[in-house]
Amino acid sequence: MNYSLSDAQKRNTEPIRHYNPQSIADYYRFRPWLGIFRSLKIILYFGIFIIQLTLDKWFHQEQKNKQKRAEKLRKILTKLGPTFIKVGQALSTRPDLIRKDFLEELIKLQDQLPSFDNDTALAIIEKELDLEITQAYKEFSTYPIAAASLGQVYKAVLHTGEEVAVKVQRPNLLPVISLDLYLMRLASRWIAPFLPLNLGHDLGLIVDEFGTKLFEEIDYINEGRNAEKFATNFLGDEEVKVPCIYWHYTTHTVLTLEWINGIKLNDLDAIKKAGLDADEIIRVGVTSGLRQLLEHGFFHADPHPGNLFALTDGRMAYIDFGMMDQLTEDTKETIASSVVQLINRDYEALAKDFVNLGFLTPETDINPIIPALEKVLGDAVGQSVGNFNFKTITDEFSELMFDYPFRVPAKFALIIRSLVTQEGLALTLNPNFRIVEVSFPYISRRLLMEESPAMRKRLIEVLFKDDKFQWERLENMIAIAQSDRQFDLLPTASLGLQFLVSEEGDYLRRQLITALIEDDRIHTEEVQRLWTLIQPEFEPQKLFNVALQAIRQFAVN
Repeated sequence: MNYSLSDAQKRNTEPIRHYNPQSIADYYRFRPWLGIFRSLKIILYFGIFIIQLTLDKWFHQEQKNKQKRAEKLRKILTKLGPTFIKVGQALSTRPDLIRKDFLEELIKLQDQLPSFDNDTALAIIEKELDLEITQAYKEFSTYPIAAASLGQVYKAVLHTGEEVAVKVQRPNLLPVISLDLYLMRLASRWIAPFLPLNLGHDLGLIVDEFGTKLFEEIDYINEGRNAEKFATNFLGDEEVKVPCIYWHYTTHTVLTLEWINGIKLNDLDAIKKAGLDADEIIRVGVTSGLRQLLEHGFFHADPHPGNLFALTDGRMAYIDFGMMDQLTEDTKETIASSVVQLINRDYEALAKDFVNLGFLTPETDINPIIPALEKVLGDAVGQSVGNFNFKTITDEFSELMFDYPFRVPAKFALIIRSLVTQEGLALTLNPNFRIVEVSFPYISRRLLMEESPAMRKRLIEVLFKDDKFQWERLENMIAIAQSDRQFDLLPTASLGLQFLVSEEGDYLRRQLITALIEDDRIHTEEVQRLWTLIQPEFEPQKLFNVALQAIRQFAVN
């Protein structure tokens, strides 16, 4: 698999076309006629919609027509084209902006539109590649095999024999999107004063966040680079497949990539016919998603059924890398610790994590929010972590966000979209699936086994509350981690002992000694429970080797 840049790609490596609201505004400010017709069409559609909502309110028909109006909003966005379809998809992950009934309907938005003219598509490809179709490709499908809001896809064969997919962008997409974003930004200034104050942030900023991501998505060279970075992160992984990019046949508006012969994840019959294990596919999908968030920090933000395929060899194939994002190390660590806080029902610590993640501003008084979190998340999690359903959490949270000053940072809107979509796919394959059955063991294993100082610090923060060691939390984490078949307690214990006897572990040593004798008693019961939990995995010789290694580490220090 070759991921090197070719001369053809270098010809197209002018600076990626970033979203610049000021430049767009400067352009259209002196060309007002370009926006008049578009504005009238948008105003007409939404004007009628607002009148219908107002009449419902006047005649007390809001509850009766609630579903009808939600469906109407989805249809309006679809009719208004690519930008507004993307707006609807983005809003479907923003419970801080959209009420619950609209939210549920927008989630149904499918990124599928009729294909555009075939001759136009071929002309674009030939112009972009500076080659005739027959010169670039040995075979080329007569019609597109898929169409979406931003472009369409053909199947082709290179002269060297490789089967490829060729994505071609809709004509004039960049100016169409630029004009829509310009009008949205203008409208945000007029609409903002009439919106609830508890939105808590500038509506124009939301438009800019959306515009930035949309511009990245319509730049196919950017998408190709994303694919290579994603492939590098999963290099050597036997469970994930990433298609190769053919740079010689790729530009900003045409992308040629390896053809994936796979089965869409929502095609349960085909998966069964291929003899694939649906539960194993779910595990690979969830685990690879968690690795993106918590290990690589670079994640696929649009894992819908058209972008994920099950291969006959059991691997998961990802395609379409236009919508990606990057997380900082601190964010990755905070996400991991916040999930553990949820497991342990420590809602005060969870509220603090929400501040660190940007869901709440630093000056927010979290005291009244803590009981609300306990009520919403406690009900959603239920009596057992096995009852956890991520969709339920987001639904409950959408109500909470209108009562408290929450906002969803742009990165987390993408994360939420990704997780909800993956859970939905998993439930299609197995209605009894619970995302925590894979994610909680994985996160517990990550915290217990991670060697980085930052993650160790997070683990200590989880295990100590008010300077007291939380024995039950350690038991809970070990028990959950043990349900992960990739978790090996012996090396984990070895790492833990080495850390304890190191200079860095001095604080933890003193705290553990204090914990063992606090409250004027030796905590033999807690130690006995822990030993009962881990003892079956320890053979005497292995345990002796772990202890010997720790003693040597202590001697070195």
